[in-house]
Amino acid sequence: MTLSFLLTAALVPHARAATPQNVPALPTPAPFQTPAGTPHAAPMLSETVTLNRLSGPSFLRIPDTCRKQACALVVVAHPRGQSAERLHASPQVNVLVQALLDASFAVLISDDGGANTWGSPAALDQVAGLHADAVSQFDWNGRTYALGLSMGGLLALRSALPGSPYLVSGVALIDGWADLRSAWGGSVARRTEIADAYGLGTAPPEPSLNPLAEMMNHAPLPLFLAASPDDAVVSMKANADLVYSKAEAGVSDWVALTGPHLGGNRFSVTLARQLAGFFGRLEARELARGVVQR
Repeated sequence: MTLSFLLTAALVPHARAATPQNVPALPTPAPFQTPAGTPHAAPMLSETVTLNRLSGPSFLRIPDTCRKQACALVVVAHPRGQSAERLHASPQVNVLVQALLDASFAVLISDDGGANTWGSPAALDQVAGLHADAVSQFDWNGRTYALGLSMGGLLALRSALPGSPYLVSGVALIDGWADLRSAWGGSVARRTEIADAYGLGTAPPEPSLNPLAEMMNHAPLPLFLAASPDDAVVSMKANADLVYSKAEAGVSDWVALTGPHLGGNRFSVTLARQLAGFFGRLEARELARGVVQR
């Protein structure tokens, strides 16, 4: 299922919270409290700044509140074969983006260095340049979060691991790839794209290039994972279930979905609010600590 299909797909109205099988349960985080009256408030007005690169444009969405107060940034990494332009124009993806804007997050819809970069270190270096440009455009509070859709999960996870050129304080994956070796072995077409993106020959990528393998040696991360056992493209067992084993207790979320890869319920208003609530809880925690990161 490609993003071109979901552009016209009907949205499924809800998703339920659950814990994947064979993964230790984490304590349920406290609900994110939104100010009274906001559920029916008009969408937050925002400005769009285009950041051009040779591989294509990226789009920074800045809510009006970020012109009056310091805000965090969410970097969005796109699915395979897609672009920032496609995501920026997608009504479905904009359900997620608008929820983040309404929660006073700036949002960078990243080109990721191309259509099929598969979370490579070179792609992350390019996104680091976009990140530096983006945070100069508004009053940034020093905190960055990552959202990866499908293939974008690899880049989102890599950005949160040691060696990343910028600090990421929490990661959300929606039908996200995490295991590069699994993606490599799944199809000849993917293998060719990954080899090109990583400069590999015929040998599979080393464990040091695999975000999932690196994550297993990393401290737990604040994670928001939305996945479906019906997904025939990205195996939930080989990706989301394993990633969740490294989720930080007390703040992480698992959202169990049904239906195919990148189906319409990934872009429902309900899931969008859950996503914004996850990042909002992380922001509230950092504000309570008085943490400023630059």
